[in-house]
Amino acid sequence: MSLLERGFKSWAEKFAEGLRKELGVGIDEPMNLEKLASFFGSKLLTPVEIPGMTESHLKQLLSVDPSGWSAVTVCVGQRSVIIHNPRHSSGRQASNIAHEIAHLILEHEPTRVVMSHDGALVMRSFNEKQEEEANWLASCLLLPRQAIIASLKNKLSLEGIAERFRVSEPLVRFRVQKTGAQIQMKRSRIA
Repeated sequence: MSLLERGFKSWAEKFAEGLRKELGVGIDEPMNLEKLASFFGSKLLTPVEIPGMTESHLKQLLSVDPSGWSAVTVCVGQRSVIIHNPRHSSGRQASNIAHEIAHLILEHEPTRVVMSHDGALVMRSFNEKQEEEANWLASCLLLPRQAIIASLKNKLSLEGIAERFRVSEPLVRFRVQKTGAQIQMKRSRIA
């Protein structure tokens, strides 16, 4: 069952479309994530770009357990830094980054993290509704419904759409199914 409030999905589609216009990113272009992050006062970094990161921390994050994390936003005052995992595929990185930016756009309450007695980081809070909202908005930012319709009209495959918009095929599949774009295309062929 969806936790999204009525009207959130259509708001997110319109917001993403308007934001693309404001950033000068065409509906048929991949989202420029550096530009998007900067627009919302954030900077994108990978762990190797963080001053003071030790070799042992980098080894843990990038070699020992690269599948154990995706991205995190660290806020200090009005500035934020999104640290993302460069070991993920480029499409997955795009989703990770857009998800973090969506949290910033939606002004979500940050998750509380504490350090356990053994030095491990542990999440103290998790808001499922906020995560669902960020997932939906991120997918709209990366692959607007209009772009899906246009791509399907141009007979692009799911793989072709993923390549064009620099996203993952699972994201394309998700968006095609959840937006009803494929059904709309079938109906327009019948009419």
